[in-house]
Amino acid sequence: MTGPVLAVDQGTSGTKALVVCPERGVLGTGFAEVRPRHLPGGLVEVDPARLYDSVVRAGRQALAEAGEDVVACGLANQGETVLAWDPATGRPLTGALVWQDRRAASVCAELAEHAEELRQLTGLPLDPYFAAPKMAWIRRHLTRDGVVTTSDAWLVHRLTGAFATDAATAGRTQLLDLDRAEWSPRALDLYGLAGERLPEVTDTARLVGTTRAFGPEIPLTGLIVDQQAALLAQRVTGPGAAKCTYGTGAFLLAHTGDRPRRGASGLVSCVAWRLDGHTAYCLDGQVYTAASAVRWLTGLGVISSAADLDPVGGTVPDSGGVTFVPALAGLAAPWWRGDVRGTLTGLGLDTTPGHLVRALCEGIAAQVAELADAAAGDLGAPLDTLRVDGGLTRSALLMQTQADLLQRPVEVSALPDATALGAAALARLGAQPGLSVEDALPGWEPAAVYEPRISADRAAERRAGFRGAVTALLAP
Repeated sequence: MTGPVLAVDQGTSGTKALVVCPERGVLGTGFAEVRPRHLPGGLVEVDPARLYDSVVRAGRQALAEAGEDVVACGLANQGETVLAWDPATGRPLTGALVWQDRRAASVCAELAEHAEELRQLTGLPLDPYFAAPKMAWIRRHLTRDGVVTTSDAWLVHRLTGAFATDAATAGRTQLLDLDRAEWSPRALDLYGLAGERLPEVTDTARLVGTTRAFGPEIPLTGLIVDQQAALLAQRVTGPGAAKCTYGTGAFLLAHTGDRPRRGASGLVSCVAWRLDGHTAYCLDGQVYTAASAVRWLTGLGVISSAADLDPVGGTVPDSGGVTFVPALAGLAAPWWRGDVRGTLTGLGLDTTPGHLVRALCEGIAAQVAELADAAAGDLGAPLDTLRVDGGLTRSALLMQTQADLLQRPVEVSALPDATALGAAALARLGAQPGLSVEDALPGWEPAAVYEPRISADRAAERRAGFRGAVTALLAP
């Protein structure tokens, strides 16, 4: 079965859809905005109806622009966003708690003595970022009715009537036995979720059901969590390389082969994808605020948009002694301190918007460099290169800063929508049994390569300054 496929990337701030042809590339695109509500106390919610409507609108736009029939559909999702819903009607019973939401910290605090057991079992540290604490919080505080799942299972049910999630998304819950890629009775018991009805854990490429939500009947044959979709599209299909996606947050993933690596670095060990019953694994590190930190700077009036990063940052040669730890939603890997706040230090009367922009770029890049070093430590070998995608890769200042602090080449993807293209590849694999992964993936050539322009000593000095600021932030 050959022909175009529809790929839908349901993300934090919006849903992007592409119609992708293996020979002719992208034939149609669609986008629909989703606006999460940021509430006091670290709460982040979104109306589930907006999630579903955005999927339908973006998909229909892409199909209308392409003007061609598609043979299959793939869906990527934002991972750790959770809601309760009625499986009989599909009606949401709660708002959707977005991955950035911190209200389940109380659940994690109660389970602190089981943190290491859960990490060994599931590969994930105990943190409200993941789905299970949010699921438990919903059950304790909002409703005991219906089912409580990640947002993808609800979207799949609305689209096809199936009750399923893929192995990679299930691996983000802290309820999956990482070695067996099956739900863990022990983890469910610890979270008080033992009696829950959970979706079937499926391969990332297989027929899940069919949908008429976009007009014509289309088989849904690809499911995956967003960062793993980008890892696949970047052709990081074996150990030695890593990718980082600079979106709302920045997410670095390094492939570890056919077995999970549970290192001591603080990185997450999780499922990359499962194809034909064979599970591949990856290490995952997160920076909670990347583009969202740029939006914060925009909201203050320092810049007018992300397009200003380079011209404004270019007005000064360096950060002027300013250090920015952009922990505006807490620190993720390798520190796992969601309770801390960001800091700006070294400010003076001579500090300009350019200095703040450079300090922000350095703060994001320094965190990503810490993640890359942690991944190399867990793998026992340095990463050869870092492949990057996402909206912020348009900033030459950020990308050059990343190469400088990492002391490795940074290869910017020519594919602007890597997550959707990964979902498209899985849709093709699910629709065409026997197709190889290599044949399903888009061609890969970097749009730009940034080489380090500063010495290793200078990079170490700048990173030590950032680490010092983090240490001061974490001090009791």
